[in-house]
Amino acid sequence: MVDKNAELAAKWKYCALSQERLRRPIVACGLGRLYNKDAIIEYLLDKTAERPNVEVVEHIRNIKDVKELNLTDNPAWEGESRNAKGDCYEDMHRAMFICPVVGLEMNGKHKFCYLHTCGCVFSDRALREVKTEICHKCGDPFREGDAVVLNGSKEEQEKLRKAMEERRILAKTGKKSKKNKTETVSKPLESEVSLEPKSVAVCGEGSHGVSSSDSAPGASKTSKYTAATGSKRSIQDMEEKSETYKSLFTSHSSAKRTKNQLSNWVTHTPYHF
Repeated sequence: MVDKNAELAAKWKYCALSQERLRRPIVACGLGRLYNKDAIIEYLLDKTAERPNVEVVEHIRNIKDVKELNLTDNPAWEGESRNAKGDCYEDMHRAMFICPVVGLEMNGKHKFCYLHTCGCVFSDRALREVKTEICHKCGDPFREGDAVVLNGSKEEQEKLRKAMEERRILAKTGKKSKKNKTETVSKPLESEVSLEPKSVAVCGEGSHGVSSSDSAPGASKTSKYTAATGSKRSIQDMEEKSETYKSLFTSHSSAKRTKNQLSNWVTHTPYHF
């Protein structure tokens, strides 16, 4: 017979993969199992390494398949250093974390859940008694289906597995729909660019510059007209700019004075008697 206290301690105080004491940062998978984050990272970096219980993480493909938990510390938790010598009474039901709403300890006696959206952890009683669509701890919105039971029964884990597979299918279909939208948007843009006329000057010995739009038999008159008017405007602009530049110098006609503008010089020689 397995001691129930030891079984609860193994689930709620130790990492399901490395079997080491849980320490922050702590993550949970879609099935509600608790892990040390560094243990999951080591597993993802080297999946070929031998581990005692790899079956508990076979459903974890990448770091996005786990959620870092936002836990609330238990003020009554004195830590492991208090009973380092083993000569003090240790309460096996004393937990490191509690529910921030009703104060229940997360020791396995009470059902706890975490929200898949934000990672905050609450007791099931708090979610049932205080019904809301906003997280009690961080204020983020959530739905009823976002709650994942921690260390649930076999039946609860089967439900969580189905919900996890449904989320993955929805994520894949969402990515495919986004790709299809981007492709449909890019295709008409490419067709518009291809319809624009291209003018390529071909020059050679004894030949004048000829554009591809002029040589094409189906060239439109409007394009020729706009090209002609554009060239005339550019010539006029250049002439105006050159005139304004020349006017800065005194040799320019605009800077010279006419006879009427010239003033008569008058000299006065004072005589002192």
